[in-house]
Amino acid sequence: MRSIGFVTFARALAFTGAIACTVAPSAALAAEPKPDFSIKTKWVEATVILDAKIKSDPALAANCLAEGKAWAAKNRADADKERKQDPQLFRNAWSYERKYQTRSVVDGRYVSIVRADYEYTGGAHPNSSSDTILWDRSAGKRISIRPFFTETADNGPALKAMRRGVIASLEAEKKKRGAEGTDASAIEAIEPKLLKIGPVSLAPSTEEGKSSGLTFHYAPYAVGSYAEGEYIAFVPWESLKPYLTPEGFRIFGGARPKGDDDQQ
Repeated sequence: MRSIGFVTFARALAFTGAIACTVAPSAALAAEPKPDFSIKTKWVEATVILDAKIKSDPALAANCLAEGKAWAAKNRADADKERKQDPQLFRNAWSYERKYQTRSVVDGRYVSIVRADYEYTGGAHPNSSSDTILWDRSAGKRISIRPFFTETADNGPALKAMRRGVIASLEAEKKKRGAEGTDASAIEAIEPKLLKIGPVSLAPSTEEGKSSGLTFHYAPYAVGSYAEGEYIAFVPWESLKPYLTPEGFRIFGGARPKGDDDQQ
């Protein structure tokens, strides 16, 4: 019988339990997308998955897949090294999974992607982390959000405005989850620096072809306990108006769609 990675099984099992306890785990596992790349040995299973929108863009798909393959190969090499040093760590195979998922497509040009990583290496529970990618279809490369703002200097006014919005959003979400006041130091430690404030994406909008603002993605442990899960902070574009370039004014507009703030 083909074995499955612990991470894939755990996530599928949690999903089925959340919907209905009558759903068989095998049904959820059958719904798991087929990997676009995988490495499977006796000691390591690593998979890379691209969503359909990414695969419809050959340049973007090639870029993500190349990165994913390098990531999988590195994890395999690191695991092989650890196994040689301490075979007892490998009572079960280590599992790694990386998913590239489209967050939004703005103006038909800017594609925001959330890159979600999961791993299980024998600890108490799987670990997860996330990052974001902003792809410019016209240029055929990854870019940052800098073209949309007049300045993005560390501790500058634009980043300080983003940080204020992030903190307000996180505090509101913690209150909704009944976790207000927890890990306050982690939230306050968020820095008004482009490379420190957190992985950022362009949020979708009620206005077609526009973005309603920025969303910042924080993995479990980043600003809360593992049990609290991931947090997504939303900063509406209106609060960043004073710092927008002409391109920023062109791509931002509308409101955040209903349901986009469902963080569970």
